[in-house]
Amino acid sequence: MSLALLLGLAFLQAPAPARPVIVASKPFGESYLLAEMFSQLLESQGLRVDRRPGLGATEIAFRALRSGAIDVYPEYTGTGLLAILGEPPLGDASAVYRRVSTEFRSRFGVRWLAPLGFQNSYAIAVRRGTADSLHLATLSDLARESQKIRAGLTPDFIGRADGLPGLQRAYNLRFRDVRALGPSVKYQALAAGQVDVIDGYSTDGLIARYDLVVLTDDRHFFPPYEAAALVSERLALHMPEAVLALSELSGRLDAERMRTLNKRVEVDGASVNVVAHDALASLGLVVGGATERAASPVVKRETLSAYVVAQRSVLARLSVRHVELVIVSLLVAIVIALPLGLLLERAPHCAEAIIRSVGVLQTLPGIALLAFMIPLLGIGVVPALVALVLYSLYPIVRNTYTGVRDADPSAVAAAHALGMTDAQVLRHVRLPLAAPVIMAGVRTAAVIDVGTATLAAFIGAGGLGEPIVAGLALADTRMILSGAIPAALLAVVVDGALALVERRVRPGQR
Repeated sequence: MSLALLLGLAFLQAPAPARPVIVASKPFGESYLLAEMFSQLLESQGLRVDRRPGLGATEIAFRALRSGAIDVYPEYTGTGLLAILGEPPLGDASAVYRRVSTEFRSRFGVRWLAPLGFQNSYAIAVRRGTADSLHLATLSDLARESQKIRAGLTPDFIGRADGLPGLQRAYNLRFRDVRALGPSVKYQALAAGQVDVIDGYSTDGLIARYDLVVLTDDRHFFPPYEAAALVSERLALHMPEAVLALSELSGRLDAERMRTLNKRVEVDGASVNVVAHDALASLGLVVGGATERAASPVVKRETLSAYVVAQRSVLARLSVRHVELVIVSLLVAIVIALPLGLLLERAPHCAEAIIRSVGVLQTLPGIALLAFMIPLLGIGVVPALVALVLYSLYPIVRNTYTGVRDADPSAVAAAHALGMTDAQVLRHVRLPLAAPVIMAGVRTAAVIDVGTATLAAFIGAGGLGEPIVAGLALADTRMILSGAIPAALLAVVVDGALALVERRVRPGQR
């Protein structure tokens, strides 16, 4: 038997490497921390892990889990009951866990592991001065004064059944104003007096940092929110060793411990991966010293320049991914939009209607468009590219159609008088004259792509949105700037490069 045949048989018989366990989180501090604890616990058992931190919201994370795009993320039983199942609240923690455990398995095929040992209920908080001046101690007191009060709430809370809509029904709340704010921005806005009340979580470290008063839920609207690992059907059926490893954390974390851990991350600025390792080590679940992971966007709080230097390899990798997303999506958009614009010029009776239909895509919020794609395309690079292509089409189609349609009529007439065919006129007259207008559309699309690509982090596609999302969740301005500044510079560079191309294709500039 030949050596080549032997090698071929060995290759065919070798087991394929197991897919890593994909661990995700939602975009707030405690979720980052729990997901990192899950990841390190799995790695301590020799399992490979792929981290997808900061998925946009409950809806995105759960869709990703159902579709098999991720394998596990930390969730809360009350969220599962109200926000996902859409059922009325139950007061007993055991009853809530039994209900979500049974229904999630039968309806969706996903499993709740045993709770981690603590509850993290919603905490409606106000400044101490506001509580004293308006005599606020309970949510009923807040309802009494609500028409004077400005609320700063996370988008997730504003839209969820166990958030603002349910709270309004239960307490007859009518806020003077409601603003959608990010998880950490809301605390800063409250401290600055820009809003009067926010939604938080009972284990948030920032509540103590800002000396806030948490109002009592005197009508017991909020159900129990026990934290637990929510795992995919694939993991439950085909990787029992991963489920067993994750189960070691069940019942080991109490509320006081979580408040301390969250404070280290959110207030003291400690690294998420170091805090996670220390927590696991204190529980006897891992051994060895804590080390900084190059994959983690979270580090201790140095100056911006020191942070950028320390994370230069990570930021370089994220920048490369960002550039890849922009270049690929822009090229695909040009391949689609340029022929479409030329075709519409030949069908002017329906051109405006079609272009307006393409323009409707620009009105869709980026995060919503990404959420719609998850059931079809999962999470990661593919849905991010599709979304970016869709956002890039309108300016290229519009400018291609307008540029070709409005090409100098006298030059077009002269070309026809010389006996040129329509195809020759398009190639040699209309397109050269329209090139600057078309390139202006490409430049607009490219800048839009650079900005919109930061949303790719919400579905685990990477890019410079990753430190921005993490920084917003952890109230870390340096992290936000480490992603925002390179993204802004990239937009300038891309636009400048395309300006040079535009100058080259301008008639008379060759």
